[in-house]
Amino acid sequence: MEKIVEQGMLYDFYGELLTPHQRKIYEDVVIHDLSLSEIAKEQGISRQGVHDLVRRCDKILAEYEEKLKLVEKFHQTKKMVEEIRQITKEYQQTREQGLIQKIERIASQILEL
Repeated sequence: MEKIVEQGMLYDFYGELLTPHQRKIYEDVVIHDLSLSEIAKEQGISRQGVHDLVRRCDKILAEYEEKLKLVEKFHQTKKMVEEIRQITKEYQQTREQGLIQKIERIASQILEL
């Protein structure tokens, strides 16, 4: 299951950089959960051809992430926003001014990503 989530996330960020043919087949496998045989029949290619194309797309998308790190930055930002949310709840209860400084520091870090 984790691999499918990772494939979906990489596709969300970098899928537009694939060719239309690659996108169609990759979407059918990852998003629509079609079997390789179903896709092969629909596309008029071999099952092995579909398998190879999906592996090639996985590699391409992973290389984009390795260079651009957009998914990594997204996860970091999401984590920081959750931290801001928790600090905000704490601030609402305590009105401790030091918490505002923590929020400002985290917000600055997000802007630097």
